Amino acid sequence: MSNTMKNKTLPSEFAVKRVKRFMRATEASAGRKAVRGFTLIEIIVAVGLFTVVMTLASGAYLIIINANRQAQSVATGINNLSFALETMTRNIRTGTNYGCPIAGSDCPSGGSSFQFTNSDGVLVTYSRSAASAIQETKVAAVRTLTDPSVSVSSLVFYVSGTATRASGDYRQPRVTIVASGTVSSGPGRPPESFTIQTGATTRGSDI
Repeated sequence: MSNTMKNKTLPSEFAVKRVKRFMRATEASAGRKAVRGFTLIEIIVAVGLFTVVMTLASGAYLIIINANRQAQSVATGINNLSFALETMTRNIRTGTNYGCPIAGSDCPSGGSSFQFTNSDGVLVTYSRSAASAIQETKVAAVRTLTDPSVSVSSLVFYVSGTATRASGDYRQPRVTIVASGTVSSGPGRPPESFTIQTGATTRGSDI
């Protein structure tokens, strides 16, 4: 009787074990299917979005670089022009015998050249050259004060007070310089226009 019962229970236990193994295999297979890679369409979409973003970023970066180059070019030209005018006014302040166009003459309406005697006793003339630059002439020596990137289209000197007190002029000799033109803003870009005004009064006593 006991042998018969054992023979009948063995097949059922064997079936249960097979079902359990099948269930474990099914779960393992389901887990493997859940971990999967990207499809071709997903990769194409991702690459497309990345390309669009990089194109926009590159365009903005190039615009910033061009704007920076333009600003640097304009700043270089303006700095050169400012240095030239500062050199002129420094020499004029320590000079005497102002005149426009020649020493000892006023030009309240403006003149194209200015002449004075510097601290070394040398006659100096400032004017605009044919190459649209500010030039300094000492006797026969001519020196260009501005860079080729600066184009001076107009240079006007307004001089007053050149006469002495003995002649009834009690004003201190003074010159006002007005320069206008354009500054290069880099290759392929239109130049930037400018207008600068400065002045100088002699430091010595005009008696």
